[in-house]
Amino acid sequence: MVETLSIAVIGAPGVGKTSIIRQFIYNDFSEAYTPTRTRYVFRPSVILNGNMYELKILDVPPISSFPASASQEWLDLRCRGVRNANAYILVYDICCVESFEYVKMIKQQIVENREGSSSEVPILVVGNKRDLQRQRFMPRRAVSVLVKKTWKCGYVECSAKFNWHVVLLFKELLGIAVARGMRQNHTSIRLQGALQRNRCTVM
Repeated sequence: MVETLSIAVIGAPGVGKTSIIRQFIYNDFSEAYTPTRTRYVFRPSVILNGNMYELKILDVPPISSFPASASQEWLDLRCRGVRNANAYILVYDICCVESFEYVKMIKQQIVENREGSSSEVPILVVGNKRDLQRQRFMPRRAVSVLVKKTWKCGYVECSAKFNWHVVLLFKELLGIAVARGMRQNHTSIRLQGALQRNRCTVM
């Protein structure tokens, strides 16, 4: 039986979360910016350590806050399925401090409002636009230490534009998920990547 893992991807406007998803699934990048106005669901398959997984990736439009209750989640179409996601990718722009503050807020709200054991839900903070390294607002090491030591989250930087570390960030997230007991198999992680494009559908 193929296991399905739900991953919610959240970030402020313009940080490139949709571009990250599209690079991972389709190996595609568009220079044109199209704001995410509705929730999109991507369903790629991955092979992880010899096992196949169906990923349900939720591309969440910018939300003012993480839904505090199940009723609030279902009243806002943009948030459907966010509270019960198996893992979270919180994306910010390394050149925009406001987008980092947004991720900080959402992360804290996940911890406060998440159903069940919030401390166990895998959260990966992703700094996108690494290709604009010289314009960053804070050194990478400082951000990494803050996120890993203080927030207790995973941290990866990537460039959706150049498809740099995009597969790595999904590998990192799945590694965190396994390490926190989503599966009994704690062997080393080997992500072979998304399957061919014709195996991925946008619902």
